[in-house]
Amino acid sequence: MKRISRLLAYLADQKGKIALYFTANLLGIPFGLATMIMVGPVLQVLFQAAPPAKNAVSGPADIAINYINDIVLRHDRLTALTYVCIAVVLLTLLKNVFLYLAVYILNPIRNNILRKLRTDLFDKTMSLPIGFFTEERKGDLMSRMTNDINEVELSIMSVLEVFIREPLSIIFYISYMVWVNYQLTLVLLVFLPVAGFIIGRISKSLRRSSNAAQEHLGNMMGVIDESLAGMRVIKAFGAETHQRLRFTRLNNMLFRTRNFIAARKELASPMSETMGIIVAAVILWLGGRMVFAGTGFTGPVFITYIGAFWMLIAPFKNLSGAFSNVQKGTAALDRIEHLLSVPNTITEKANAKHLPAFDNNITLRNVHFAYGERTVLQDIDLTIPKGKTVALVGSSGAGKSTLADLIPRFHDVTSGEILIDGTDIRDCKIDDLRRLIGVVSQDPILFNDTLYNNITLGTGGATKERVEEAARIAHADKFILQKSEGYDTVAGDRGARLSGGERQRITIARAVLKNPPILILDEATSSLDTESERLVQEAINKLMQNRTCIVIAHRLSTVQHADEIIVLEKGRIAERGTHATLLAANGIYKKLVEMQQVK
Repeated sequence: MKRISRLLAYLADQKGKIALYFTANLLGIPFGLATMIMVGPVLQVLFQAAPPAKNAVSGPADIAINYINDIVLRHDRLTALTYVCIAVVLLTLLKNVFLYLAVYILNPIRNNILRKLRTDLFDKTMSLPIGFFTEERKGDLMSRMTNDINEVELSIMSVLEVFIREPLSIIFYISYMVWVNYQLTLVLLVFLPVAGFIIGRISKSLRRSSNAAQEHLGNMMGVIDESLAGMRVIKAFGAETHQRLRFTRLNNMLFRTRNFIAARKELASPMSETMGIIVAAVILWLGGRMVFAGTGFTGPVFITYIGAFWMLIAPFKNLSGAFSNVQKGTAALDRIEHLLSVPNTITEKANAKHLPAFDNNITLRNVHFAYGERTVLQDIDLTIPKGKTVALVGSSGAGKSTLADLIPRFHDVTSGEILIDGTDIRDCKIDDLRRLIGVVSQDPILFNDTLYNNITLGTGGATKERVEEAARIAHADKFILQKSEGYDTVAGDRGARLSGGERQRITIARAVLKNPPILILDEATSSLDTESERLVQEAINKLMQNRTCIVIAHRLSTVQHADEIIVLEKGRIAERGTHATLLAANGIYKKLVEMQQVK
């Protein structure tokens, strides 16, 4: 129940509606009880052989008996029956009106909790640092944000009304039963905790199994996502069988786990009903003895008592089933809670400084960075003056991309500091910092939206003229206008409806529109054909004009004119200088150039 407290916290602004919900239930349940109380008196008055007579009042049943007797004496039995039928209909109508009103009030409350939970989960995911997503499987994250939320909705939120309504029903029914015959009710209260304990033991195992099922589902979604994204590779290497076996193994594990969960879950309801019947038989035997002994516990009153007990079984049965559902849903809630409680290492200080512009330089001072125990960068000292271009080169795994990612605070340095115009970026507002930086990566990222919206991503409020100008600078306007829907053309999933060169030019247009003073380029032309590379390189050259550029270079021919080339090896700066001075030094850089020339 500790986890459910997070859900209940969302009810803080719903106190008025919750009060209305309780009121509706408090009005509806007594009407249902009153309908049941009418049964015994009707049987006694309408079908007894002796003339009707006044009874001593010892409970609601006696009041009803005397009332019906008065009608019979003043009129006849048929008139009394008519009145009773009308009363039963009215009582039932009122009961259902109030119970419907209660559900009508509850549903928006329940849906509002789920809405807030989804929003918090998505907001949390958006706020987490890049490093978190390299450690987690995307399929599992998607499962937590979709299937786990659905499981919470079906297993916890769907029974929320049960936990509110049924205890109220139990209180009303037991109160009536105590009033009618407290001895029988004490016997009943001895048996109910035993039944609850047995059902609780059955339900307890559901949580662990449900958690395993959600894990299997997350892994299976990961396989589906990988298979769809890598379909070309799968077919090229004939790996359909391999992927099918991976999927089948996880699907079978999910099948077995869910079968176990269903078997345990469905056992709770028949078990509670069986326990109820056993208790009912005991109550029937003991109550019958009291009636036969002439203790004043009459047959009609005993019938109403049995009716109240029978109505008591349904709330207990519903509660036992709801408890099983909650155990199942709590496993999903645990996984959601785990994601919501992930610490965000990239945080903004309460008194963070504004960073309105970039005027002088970027300084990396004795920077170290590590992923856990693995050191990636160490002893990095580098100054990038405004308007200059610095290229980062080196073999794969040397730390080039990580070094570039530190500047917009995609990661925080382990030690050392990064300063912009003398201010540590950890002391600045994150939005201000990233507003100064544009990124064009090797893998162009587009969203399943229009080309217009992909270009204006994150800028907001850009005029059509500015968007078209950015597209012209990026050499994207011609191919956009050739499409039947122009700028309203949908890019497709991950830009699948565009070629590689077209996708890259859209991302360059996005960077042009943002117009950042600092630009990070991660070899944006390395995966393009010759014609596309030429167009994209021309667009990049225009984009780089009058900007401070950090270029991650794989093709060294593209950075020969950089103001400074930084050669990284095993996370350290091994060499630095211009293209000419590094060639003259006859070191690592020259060997890299020669290897590419040989190729």
